[in-house]
Amino acid sequence: MPQETAVYTHGHHESVLRSHTWRTAANSAAYLLDSLRPHMKVLDIGCGPGTITADLAALVPDGQVTALDRAPGILQQARATVEDRGLTNVRFAVGDVHALDHPDDTFCVTHAHQVLQHVGDPVQALREMRRVTRPGGIVAVRDADYAAMTWYPEVPGMDAWLHLYERVTRANGGEPDAGRRLHAWARQAGFAPEAVTATAGTWCYRTPEERAWWSGLWADRTVSSGYAELAVDGGHATPRELTEIAAAWRAWGAEEDAWFAVLHGELLCRV
Repeated sequence: MPQETAVYTHGHHESVLRSHTWRTAANSAAYLLDSLRPHMKVLDIGCGPGTITADLAALVPDGQVTALDRAPGILQQARATVEDRGLTNVRFAVGDVHALDHPDDTFCVTHAHQVLQHVGDPVQALREMRRVTRPGGIVAVRDADYAAMTWYPEVPGMDAWLHLYERVTRANGGEPDAGRRLHAWARQAGFAPEAVTATAGTWCYRTPEERAWWSGLWADRTVSSGYAELAVDGGHATPRELTEIAAAWRAWGAEEDAWFAVLHGELLCRV
């Protein structure tokens, strides 16, 4: 059976989870929400700490959500998130999107947020997502596109961050510019063009609080997370270079006029 070959670039350091726990269905899956119905059975792949999962479960109160992740440890946090919300319609499973442990035609909706950019074979992942989704159901995916991220002002060192991140991610077997490729991957996975609705969504950080949060988590991630270890161990950067990039992030965040936009590709694929 196909299996994961890529290394997850971010890991689950606190600076990473600071970002992941901010995510909600409203700010990260709005393109999907109008398609949900109370009775639906949903598979949430790469659920992480479970904040989007919990929102999806609340929107299908007569249905069920299966929260799946490759990392058993993060599922414990997802379980706590769901329990804190008082939700009882969520199941948890460890699994690999390349070879899902579910029968054909199991789910009404199969969802993956920021997953395909990190996997070794995104086309196979989409084939599996399609296989476990019922006829008439939906495969929903959303991924960032790093090369399309843009910011102001042009603080020295920020371009170095982007180029380094893309090198590290590709060396790990992922594709950081996944957003622009989603529709092509869906076609290769067997979805007919007329069955695919492709859109784009954004996150934007502008207020003093948003700037401090976004710049701080990336500064910390650059020097303290699994990503930092992979950058150094892979020969992509020295600790000193990482420290300089972290300082660039903090300098950007301190700018009164700082602004940062993250572009995402989004797909609703009808099975």
